[in-house]
Amino acid sequence: MKNLHFIGFLLLALAFLLYYLLPEFSFVKLFEPISLMGILAGIGIGLIIGGIVGYVSKGTALREEQKRQELKKLRKEKEELDRQIAELAREQTIDELPKNNPQNY
Repeated sequence: MKNLHFIGFLLLALAFLLYYLLPEFSFVKLFEPISLMGILAGIGIGLIIGGIVGYVSKGTALREEQKRQELKKLRKEKEELDRQIAELAREQTIDELPKNNPQNY
């Protein structure tokens, strides 16, 4: 978003510079209806394009955040399953020790 603002201001400055370099430049002509229509049209087009790009980038960011949350949830579930497997394996080895120990016979 910050890059879009920077590009917008840069293009606005470039438009003003080009208008300033015209041979018949005057500040009075800057506020004539035809010039104001051009400025407002440029701002309107910029806002439309900026809105579309903002909407797309926000949707992408939301999808990425959702994927990160799902991945984090799956990692937690995996850790919990690993703990349960380790606990079951420990219980099985404890149960099997007395049976396999020849000293108990």
